[in-house]
Amino acid sequence: MKEELTEEGFVELLTPQEVTDQLGQPGTTLVVINSVCGCSAGTARPGVLMAVANSDKKPDNLTTSFAGYDIDAVKKLREHLLPYPPSSPAIALFKDGQLVHFIERHMIEGRSAQMIAHNLIAAFEQYC
Repeated sequence: MKEELTEEGFVELLTPQEVTDQLGQPGTTLVVINSVCGCSAGTARPGVLMAVANSDKKPDNLTTSFAGYDIDAVKKLREHLLPYPPSSPAIALFKDGQLVHFIERHMIEGRSAQMIAHNLIAAFEQYC
């Protein structure tokens, strides 16, 4: 499940320091908090990949951390996602270190990969 994203160029954020370093960079960063749940496998990852493949504007950086495995990195990421409660899977877009777009689990469940892709493409158009 990790490879579905990393094989497409997503960089893993495995430590709190990697999260801090990445979000400290200028530009836009897409972060996928990956998980093993069915909604992640069925719609979140494919939706993210569709958005990246089909958008004229793309984030400068594509990253991912895996909830339940990259525990300390995800904990650090969630500090940057406040006031949103912990959610996995989740998809966040940061611009210059500031959260500008967030898709929580409840916005993924029951939605198609195409719907998630359209949501992200609109965010890419606005912020990237």
